[in-house]
Amino acid sequence: MIQKKYDRNHLTYSRLIFCAVVIGISGGMVATIYYFVLEAMMHGMWDRLPEMVEALFPSWLPTSNYVWIATTVGGFFVGLTLYFFGLPGEMTHVVDKIHSPGRIDIRKSPAMVIASLIAITSGGSAGPEAPLVQVNGSLGSWLGDKLKLTNSSVRILTFCGMSAALGAFFGAPIGGALFALEIPHRRGLEYFEAIAPTIIAAIFSFAVFRLNTGMTIGAVYHFDEIPPLYPLKNLFEGLILGTIGAGLAVMFIVIFRLIGKLLEPLEHRRILLATLGGLSIGLIAFAFPQTLFFSEAQIHTVIKTGASLSVGLLVAIVIAKMFAISFTLHSGFLGGFIFPLFFIGANAGYAVSLAAPQVHPTVAMVCLMAAVNVAVTKTPVSTSIILSVLSGTAMLPVIAISSFVSFILTSQISIIKTQRSRDFGELNSTLMD
Repeated sequence: MIQKKYDRNHLTYSRLIFCAVVIGISGGMVATIYYFVLEAMMHGMWDRLPEMVEALFPSWLPTSNYVWIATTVGGFFVGLTLYFFGLPGEMTHVVDKIHSPGRIDIRKSPAMVIASLIAITSGGSAGPEAPLVQVNGSLGSWLGDKLKLTNSSVRILTFCGMSAALGAFFGAPIGGALFALEIPHRRGLEYFEAIAPTIIAAIFSFAVFRLNTGMTIGAVYHFDEIPPLYPLKNLFEGLILGTIGAGLAVMFIVIFRLIGKLLEPLEHRRILLATLGGLSIGLIAFAFPQTLFFSEAQIHTVIKTGASLSVGLLVAIVIAKMFAISFTLHSGFLGGFIFPLFFIGANAGYAVSLAAPQVHPTVAMVCLMAAVNVAVTKTPVSTSIILSVLSGTAMLPVIAISSFVSFILTSQISIIKTQRSRDFGELNSTLMD
């Protein structure tokens, strides 16, 4: 009888891999549906609707005001969604639940999907990776609970769901899987027993997502071709850029906390808070349109037009984006901040290359994209891999140096307060099993 209970509550390795495949395929389908719904909503709100309401604008109100009006109305509906469905949580909540009890509640997924779709469509500086991580992670948890598995086994399936989300969204399945495993910690990946199943889940999710969306495999961004890299020169540049990125991240964290304190009195008035957040996002975008949305597409614009901008304007865009992200996340707009942080690094990198022409723009942009993100998320390994794939460059050693310099310099600073070491007593129990 004891043996039967043990068999039911523990997965064999072959069954674990099979579950990873199932979660990966399911996660890829979830990401596909989310992607098409988001694309349709974005097209409707920012392409079709402006044409329809253009005639309604009075002569004294230029149609460019549509931006802040749309974000404000969108903020109102974000607040309305949170008021009726409740706050489903965000990355801090996900990280906390991964540690204990090792599962994400699937009952919060409908609220997360609806609120995040409205928030991202409304122009918030937050991306779909965080909602997809929570939704697909909860799918893995649900499967583990249905199979009546132990907490440690459920946690691995939850990680599989999270990696499926990131593998599809980033287009870098290995990097996405490692990101899911690094994000719960401040000082490196610790749930090492989940590496193989999470990578398998990410690969299957990536394949399903790319097949359904028609996207090709390869680099997302087309940077200028870099000249041959030299150890002394370029590795030293990586070190300096990592230091600059750490400084930028500290500036962002200070701004993020200040905005949080400013909005704290409205914390329980969700409709008003989200509406004011939408207005703030819109007013920032009225001055700096580049700060709208989660910036995956906007990074292309930086690559193409950065040379025509001044250092001062690029720095102003960086600071404006920091405020846009802060108002987005503190006002209840649900979403992730990875691509927005990449955008900050890309603009800052181009500014560095203009100020110091001896630094190639591609080297400066990619290294600062990595350094800024790592300082906030504490994911040096996965971020280096993801950006080497997204940029299509052979810069991995230089990116890694920037990432780890930033990681070390900001080790005592964090936004995700629930990042912590795993329970090693539980690890010993798992290994004995």
